[in-house]
Amino acid sequence: MTPAARLQAAIEILDQILDGDVAEKALTGWARRSRFAGSKDRAAVRDHVFTSLRCQRSHAALGGAYTGRGLIVGALRQDGIEPDTLFTGEGYGPPALSDDEGLNPHVAATVAERLDIPEWLWPQFADSLGENAETAAEALRHRAPVYIRVNRLRSGIDQAIEALGEEGIICKKHPAAEAALEVTEGARRIRNSDTYLSGQVELQDAASQAVVEALPLNDGMTVLDYCAGGGGKTLAMAARAKLSLFAHDAAPRRMQDLSLRADRAGVDVTVLEPDALERSAPFDLVLCDAPCSGSGSWRRSPEGKWRLNADQLAELQVTQGEILDSAAELVAANGVLAYATCSMLDDENTNQIRRFIERYPEWNVLSEQSWPVQNGTDGFYVAMLTRAEVDC
Repeated sequence: MTPAARLQAAIEILDQILDGDVAEKALTGWARRSRFAGSKDRAAVRDHVFTSLRCQRSHAALGGAYTGRGLIVGALRQDGIEPDTLFTGEGYGPPALSDDEGLNPHVAATVAERLDIPEWLWPQFADSLGENAETAAEALRHRAPVYIRVNRLRSGIDQAIEALGEEGIICKKHPAAEAALEVTEGARRIRNSDTYLSGQVELQDAASQAVVEALPLNDGMTVLDYCAGGGGKTLAMAARAKLSLFAHDAAPRRMQDLSLRADRAGVDVTVLEPDALERSAPFDLVLCDAPCSGSGSWRRSPEGKWRLNADQLAELQVTQGEILDSAAELVAANGVLAYATCSMLDDENTNQIRRFIERYPEWNVLSEQSWPVQNGTDGFYVAMLTRAEVDC
């Protein structure tokens, strides 16, 4: 495919996404229909699409329209490329710009538009991040680094770096977590590499690893990953200590690959259906990686930034409170309740914990920690809580 043909493919995919399709579904559908596209073509089209989604507002402003064409025109102008050089209609490329398209670009009218944050969310985003708000928003406009976790049940860190290097995947240690590696070259080779398939490494953001590293885990503990999802944090906990490890999710289908991943990693995990939770309780530690806005990971899932609305954010906060209430009942005496989100918004993090303490004053906050997206990792937050001792 020519560079112009790749742009036209991205335009068509973006129009589908703007009409409501999920980005991955739209990209997969295009790839299946376009057998002529090679791996480099697919990667380039994907990059065009995700760049436009991360910078949707500012690129629409520069491109003069909230359409696939407008976003791609805006992306070219952002990069200092004159759109007329690629919008020629030749070689399956996009048709030439009309006079109107050439005249419509404008400078972003607000800080939120310039930094690609929804207008309704900017006040809360700015209040939560303070003087770092613009830096964090700017970070979300760019592709996230790729991180992997060395599974210390299968490999040493230096051993994993060497094995990956032999497969053309170049990594360096990252300070966020002891087993975290940042991939600097060959990221697209990871899932097919022997090092990955043999369970020596897992794909996992460095801050997500840091959350698990912050948990007070010791050999012999009984631990529940209450919102396990795909099980990334479950497996990371297993690599830290010899645990009786349980995983649960309100939507069990999210855990459908967990058993396979656990086998590959050399980990024993008991998956619990909702009706089995109370029978297996109490747990020494319960981790709630709660559903959230995902604002800390919008570089990876940028469409979530634009599909979130105020009502959904309010509903998420209700769900988070309910999860904390339910999970607290499963924690053993002197045990720990850990609450985590990949959000940077105070209402989902510190304020959510304050509301929990107001409801249950017998609980104390042991610690709170956050990892800001502007430092390179995803944005994450974790709080550790325990019940106060009661005199008999």
